[in-house]
Amino acid sequence: MPEVALRHRFGRHGFALDIAFRAPDSGVTALFGPSGCGKTTVLSAVAGLLQPQEGRVVVAGTTLLDTHAGVSVVPERRRCGVVFQDARLFPHLSVASNLRYGLRRAPRDATGPAFEEVVALLGIGPLLERRPGRLSGGERQRVALGRALLSRPRLLLMDEPLAALDAARRGEVLPFLARLRDAARIPILYVTHALEEVDALADHLVLLDAGRVLAAGTVEELTARTDLPLAARRDAGVLLPCTVLGSEAGLTRLGFAGGVLLATLEAGPPGTRLRVRVRARDISVAIEEPRGLSTRNILRAVLAQILPTGDGPEVFLRLAVGESTLLARVTRDSVARLGLVPGLELWALVKAVTFDHRVIAAGPSPAPDTMLDSPA
Repeated sequence: MPEVALRHRFGRHGFALDIAFRAPDSGVTALFGPSGCGKTTVLSAVAGLLQPQEGRVVVAGTTLLDTHAGVSVVPERRRCGVVFQDARLFPHLSVASNLRYGLRRAPRDATGPAFEEVVALLGIGPLLERRPGRLSGGERQRVALGRALLSRPRLLLMDEPLAALDAARRGEVLPFLARLRDAARIPILYVTHALEEVDALADHLVLLDAGRVLAAGTVEELTARTDLPLAARRDAGVLLPCTVLGSEAGLTRLGFAGGVLLATLEAGPPGTRLRVRVRARDISVAIEEPRGLSTRNILRAVLAQILPTGDGPEVFLRLAVGESTLLARVTRDSVARLGLVPGLELWALVKAVTFDHRVIAAGPSPAPDTMLDSPA
C-alpha cells in the first residue's frame, strides 16, 4: 500500500505543504482540489522531481524517500511512470520508437504488459509510424500513457493528463484511461480538479485544500458527506454502484442496493456494472405516495438526517433507501411545510431523464463499463 507523508515550505512565507495519506495497492487514487492546493507538488515529490524538507514515500514495500533516515532514491530509479498535461513525446521519433523508449527504461526483471498488448489496449496500432506532430492531442496522450506503462513502473503518476484537451478529446481518452487502470493492476495517483474525471476513474479519493488533506476514502463515501467542500458544488450528490438489469419500455433498469432506477439511455448489456451520480438537486421528496406523475423513479426512503448547507435557505436530506444513501437538496421552507423530521418515511423522486451523460465507469468489471452522470 503506497504511503505518502510530506512537509515542505516554499520560502519563509510561501506555500506550505503538510500532508499524509495511504493509497490502495491498485486502482486510481485521485488527488482532488482547487488550483494551488498542492496536488502537483505531491506528485513531484513522489517522483523525485522535488526534494521535500521532510518526507517519507513507500511504494510496493520499497522506501523511495525517508528524510529522517537519509534515504532519497534518484528519480530514474524510483520506477514511477509520469504522464504530464502535455504528452512530452520525442518529436523526432515515431510513435513506435517513443513507446519502445519506455520499454528500454524498464528493469530487466520487471513484468508488465507487452508492447503489442499496450498498443491494442490504447488503440494506437494505426499510429505507430506517425510522428507526434501528426497526432491529435488525445492521440498524443494515449501514446504518452503507453510509454509510461511500458516502462513497467511500480506506480503511475498522472498530472492532469486531460486538462489541455477539449471536451471531445477528453471523451476520447477517458475510456482508454479506464482500460489502462484495469490492465495495469498497479497504484495510480491521478491529479485533477475536474469532478467528472473523479467520477469516471477514481476508486479512492484524497481531498486537498491549501496544502492539507481534508479527507480520504472511497469516492462513494466522500461524495455522501455534507461536511466537505464537494457538498457546496451545484453538482453535489452521491455515486451509486449499479448493475444493468435489462430494459423496460425503452428505459434501462439499473439495480442498486436499495431498489431499481430507470434511465433513458442504454448502458450496456445486462450484468454491466456502472456508477450513477444522483445529484442532490435532482431529487424531490413526498410525504405521501405520489400518483399520476411522469416521474418513473419513486423510491421508498427513510429520512435519516437533516443537514445544513450553510446559512442559506437550503438543507440536505440524508435519505436511507435500503442499504444505500441518497442526498436531496430542499429548502428550509419545504422542511417546515412538510413537517420533515428524522425517522419519517418518505418517497424520493428522481426523473429518468436526469441521467443523460455517458462516460466510462470506475472500477473493474468483467463486462463493458459505463457511467451515467446527471447534466451539469
